[in-house]
Amino acid sequence: MKKTLHWCSQLMVLLALAIHANFVAAEVKVPNIFGDHMVLQQGQANSVWGSAGPGESLTVTIGKTGSVSGQSVKTFAGSDGKWSVKLAPLAVGGPYEMTVQGSNQIKIVDILVGEVWVCSGQSNMQWSVNAGNDPDLEKLAANFPKVRMINFPQTGSQEPVWTHDRRWMVCDPVNVGSFSAVGYYFARQLHQTMGVPVGMVNNAWGGSACEAWINRDILKAEGKYSELLDRWTKDEAEFKALSEKATLTVEEDAKLKGLAGRMGGNARPGNIYNGVLKSHLGYGIKGAIWYQGESNASRAYQYRDLFPLMIQSWRSEWAQGDFPFYWVQLADFKAEVAEPGESDWAELREAQTMTMDKLANTGEAVIVDIGEGKDIHPKNKVDVGRRLARWALTKDYGIKIAHQSPRFSRMSKDGSKLVLEFAHVGSGWRPFDVNEPIGFAVAGEDKKWVPAKAAILRDGRVEVWNESVAAPVAVRYAWADNPICNMFNQAGLPLTPFRSDDWPGVTFGKN
Repeated sequence: MKKTLHWCSQLMVLLALAIHANFVAAEVKVPNIFGDHMVLQQGQANSVWGSAGPGESLTVTIGKTGSVSGQSVKTFAGSDGKWSVKLAPLAVGGPYEMTVQGSNQIKIVDILVGEVWVCSGQSNMQWSVNAGNDPDLEKLAANFPKVRMINFPQTGSQEPVWTHDRRWMVCDPVNVGSFSAVGYYFARQLHQTMGVPVGMVNNAWGGSACEAWINRDILKAEGKYSELLDRWTKDEAEFKALSEKATLTVEEDAKLKGLAGRMGGNARPGNIYNGVLKSHLGYGIKGAIWYQGESNASRAYQYRDLFPLMIQSWRSEWAQGDFPFYWVQLADFKAEVAEPGESDWAELREAQTMTMDKLANTGEAVIVDIGEGKDIHPKNKVDVGRRLARWALTKDYGIKIAHQSPRFSRMSKDGSKLVLEFAHVGSGWRPFDVNEPIGFAVAGEDKKWVPAKAAILRDGRVEVWNESVAAPVAVRYAWADNPICNMFNQAGLPLTPFRSDDWPGVTFGKN
């Protein structure tokens, strides 16, 4: 009996050792967002997560470099090997060091604590300092070691990608050339103004469509995007069928290659959400800046709902409340047209502006004055970053400066003239180049648009008219792909393009 008990005890020990060995067999890992030179968000508890052996015990420790004090958080990996902890808020500055200790140790050094922002969107956010204005001069002066950026790669997938191979970079004359230009100038303004470290998470992907940034299940659940999703479902079925064929004709082979590019590309619903965003969604941030819309301009009416849905879905999954979200309205682009007419870019700008009225803690940097007709990628990214920074400095950091472009608020009639009122004009108007306001158009009940004359009244209102329209009913301003317009307030912020009518536009009904 004693021998039997002894044998059972030994067996239990062996089993326990075997189970323990299985638990610790997997290497402890963290996704690449956690790495040397990273910036953690001040003033809040920050999540750290990773993978390990199922049930494995882990300890995450962080403290000032060279200090014996700090904080430690213990946890266990779940049955799927996943684990996460919350770090208590840390004091601004650094450097800090963090270790993750399990079956192996991960050590992360040169961590700073300050302000963290996501810079996202398509090519105009991806556009680097090297590709913008005066890169030689910018790089000579880019000695800001407390400004950091991580550039995520472009991976499209319908399955979540857990980590990538990119690393945080410290801002210096060597590294800054590959920084997002808009992200860098935004970060530099915040850093120089407040003196705190700033980290930018750059995940922009040129040419990307808004729907690619959204969880596909959310798009399905909304019910508004069935036509869009059905087109992709058809292509996916065709791709699968061709992929499984033993032999292909020349035409089929070409079709398969085209579809393969689309399947892993930047327009397929959910592709960037899974392939890029999921790898760092939940990392502690202050907010996000966004420059995108060109790829959705042909479906501008749809963007009225799609863009707010994307913001809401990010906020929900990030689990940091309604964090600030500021975007860049589309710049002026393509040929200037003398006569007023319809424009899908104008309708996309309108959809962007509407989002401010739908969602709290949002803002729009209007740049209809600094685009280039010949190039969809205007090289002046300094002013773009600064106009975004105005929003953040005022709304999030309590620095009271002009930040919002003037917006149309109401219209009244005075005989054959329309009298317009505006918000956010500040200390008054300063039309650019000439004193006369340029860029207005009026129409009567016939919906025929003609250029309008305009005059600024003493109280800041603007009256518009055209002698050929005896009874105007609607007005538009800067309503073109590349509008000819000149209205600015004294702070140098351009009047937001607008229309007073709600007549169906060229993208109405396009899904």
